[in-house]
Amino acid sequence: MRISILPAIALALTPQLAAAQETDDPAVPEAARAEVVEALGEALIGKYVFPDVGEQAAQALLEKSRAGAYRDHGTAGSFAEALRTDLRAAGNDRHLQVRYIPGFAPPQGGDPNHHSEEEVAEMQREMAANGYGIFRTARLPGNVGYLDIRFFGPPEGVAPAYEAAMQLLHGSDAMVIDLRANGGGDPAAVAQLASHLFAKGDVRHINSIYNRLEDRTREFWTNQSVETRFTGPLFVLTSDYTFSGGEEFAYDIQTQKRGTLVGETTGGGANPGMMVPLGHGFAAFIPTGRAVNPVTGTNWEHVGVVPEVAVDADEAMKEAFGRALAAIKEGAGPERAQEIAGVEARLAEGKLDLPGWKDPSADR
Repeated sequence: MRISILPAIALALTPQLAAAQETDDPAVPEAARAEVVEALGEALIGKYVFPDVGEQAAQALLEKSRAGAYRDHGTAGSFAEALRTDLRAAGNDRHLQVRYIPGFAPPQGGDPNHHSEEEVAEMQREMAANGYGIFRTARLPGNVGYLDIRFFGPPEGVAPAYEAAMQLLHGSDAMVIDLRANGGGDPAAVAQLASHLFAKGDVRHINSIYNRLEDRTREFWTNQSVETRFTGPLFVLTSDYTFSGGEEFAYDIQTQKRGTLVGETTGGGANPGMMVPLGHGFAAFIPTGRAVNPVTGTNWEHVGVVPEVAVDADEAMKEAFGRALAAIKEGAGPERAQEIAGVEARLAEGKLDLPGWKDPSADR
């Protein structure tokens, strides 16, 4: 099977790809292992967003390889895991990744921004099979909307799904967006979803990304053409699993003062990039860019996004839901306030069935 999944969602779908592609664990000759390390070093030097770090990491891996560090890692799975561990330690970047994906092929022509009709069709199939990143929508008691987003795919694929989800939740008095299991994705899709959360005509510059390979910075703005919008109280759930594009969405909401983050400090990965073939069935994710927030001038790399309300991830839904009810009740009339008070009582008694949470890390 030829895997040409677009780089923007390749890392976000890492658990699914790993399950699909690492079932075989063939032997890898020592000479092939050395060639993979050489190719990885070249990719780091030529593409990694911080050239000095890329050179240092490449040198560290080459030295380990020549010293025999991978001599006992003779199978594809063992070698990929060992190389991935050393790569992340050398580069100090959780986006750095190595996997054995024998069917992987880069976009035709080698340009990560251009794809054939076949590649786009395959991406659409992969996106549809994963619900366009939307795991669940629900209308919770008290008229609180709930949206669980697991990854951000390219906007041309997910935009209709986001519009449909927001239409389902239209009329909610408050909203909870759950990013606790979000592994990242396309920054353009982050902007697309954020567009639904600002009033018509309120256009925001929410993020910029510097790309080393192009030596330019691209700005990401909310989309004026989005139809369905929600401007009420907003709460965003985070966990230490929340990563990359998921973190960006949380950071954007926080820096634009649009909502309240509830949960755990996120994973700390702000350097987007691309999949690079290394030969012999191996591929690496190499960060080629870095996020630059227009408000703070920096990003969440290494430090994560710190929520305003810090609670364990498995308590975040209950905490956010309680705060959503309080926000609704604050502006409600007597009859509506009494209704919300009843929901709050059921919440306090543990009689509400709220959306659950399972740490995706447990499945890795």
